[in-house]
Amino acid sequence: MKQHWLVRPGTIRLLWVIFLLVLALTVLASLFTEVHARFRFDGSFAFNAWYGFLSCIGMVLVAKLLGRLLHRKDSYYDRD
Repeated sequence: MKQHWLVRPGTIRLLWVIFLLVLALTVLASLFTEVHARFRFDGSFAFNAWYGFLSCIGMVLVAKLLGRLLHRKDSYYDRD
């Protein structure tokens, strides 16, 4: 059986390279744009990149916590 193109190791590696290239270009583009910061920290270099990264980590951690809090046994719906 032939694997789907998104699960092939070569495709996954290519997608990571493209992702990192886009990320690097976005961070480099922040060097050439004028920042209108309202606070001191949001004018820092690559603020959007690290803020987004930390927000993503926070969402994953909250989701894991909710998963542990809301988890039910496998036999939760079994009435027998």
